[in-house]
Amino acid sequence: MLVLSRRIGERLVIGDDIVLTVIDVRSDGVRLGIDAPRHVKVSRAEILEAVKDENVEAAAVDDEAAAVLAAIRPPAPPAA
Repeated sequence: MLVLSRRIGERLVIGDDIVLTVIDVRSDGVRLGIDAPRHVKVSRAEILEAVKDENVEAAAVDDEAAAVLAAIRPPAPPAA
């Protein structure tokens, strides 16, 4: 991990087309401005982690849910 010190107004360039600018420094955090092309996804890590956790939870099937789904599914027709 690269660790840098920057002051308000100073910038950091990533690659050829991403620029991070320090907008404000407060006691509880730092405000950053991000200038990147539209095709570059910029997301907060904690949001991505929360979505991943919710997806894992939603995909989990417990015995009760499986029984409910089995009860509403019509039986397969007999093989001919």
